[in-house]
Amino acid sequence: MAKKVKYFYNTHTLKYEKVELSIGRRLLRIAGYLASVAVFASIVMILAYTYIDSPKEKRLKREIDNLTLQYDLIKDRMKIMEVVLNDLEDRDDNIYRVIFEAEPIGNDVRKGGYGGINKYKALEGYDYSEIMIESTKKLDQVAKQMYVQSKSYDDLLKEVKNKNKLLASIPAIQPVANRKLKAMASGYGYRIHPVYKTSKMHTGMDFTAKIGTPIYATGDGYVITADGGGRGYGNHVVINHGYGYQTLYGHMSRIKIRRGQSVKRGEIIGYVGNTGTSTAPHLHYEVRKGGRPINPVNFYYNDLTPLEYEKMLKISATANQSFD
Repeated sequence: MAKKVKYFYNTHTLKYEKVELSIGRRLLRIAGYLASVAVFASIVMILAYTYIDSPKEKRLKREIDNLTLQYDLIKDRMKIMEVVLNDLEDRDDNIYRVIFEAEPIGNDVRKGGYGGINKYKALEGYDYSEIMIESTKKLDQVAKQMYVQSKSYDDLLKEVKNKNKLLASIPAIQPVANRKLKAMASGYGYRIHPVYKTSKMHTGMDFTAKIGTPIYATGDGYVITADGGGRGYGNHVVINHGYGYQTLYGHMSRIKIRRGQSVKRGEIIGYVGNTGTSTAPHLHYEVRKGGRPINPVNFYYNDLTPLEYEKMLKISATANQSFD
């Protein structure tokens, strides 16, 4: 194809003359053309990088989307695990540990600290640091709870193996023969004091009986006190049954066992009397848990029928005068 030739009309010579470009103008045109191309190319590149993903970027975005999806799925699973774990902890504290007379595990142990201040410092400074740190903390917390719960079940397994010992040790019978419940004289709670005639907390139960009536250990254990004489409880015995339980038998006429001796439920440990601060022959009987007196009427399940137990509750709740 022939190169186009440009002409211009020269008013001085009144002729058409051929356009001749100087080298400088030609170079200037070429530079302008190249600059235009460069600007256009830059705009195209900017638009391409802004709105059009490269194959590598597309692959990376797919991986990020997949990782985000997997993170959400893991987070949902951790929530389910947390719900199940909380249910196990609730059953452990409010059912299993109640059955085996074990103290519940506090939240400060179950959900206490599980890392130092700088434990997650290595995860900081990244685009997804917040997600990584949150996930790691949650995993650490769940792992700590699982460890504590596993340890708790190990402890409860030992309690299960010792269940027969536990059941034999807990006070579960009346300390004197009490046919038709006629020996129950005064229950646990505020009662009129026989000497001072004022309302005073009565920390046990009084059983009336003739002097010399046998007194029975209400659970297996060993004697920690066999005190003969003095005011207050007079001749009295204290038995440690383990598991936080102790029983006290006061105002005896005679003590049959000695300090440090092991006893079995139903074994005779002494005889009813009227020693110490007592206004009539009777046995003052206490049950203590963790060193504090509790109502003994709650521990006669081995000794009474349901009807007898209901009657015992009514008698023990009567606000009358105690014997000591």
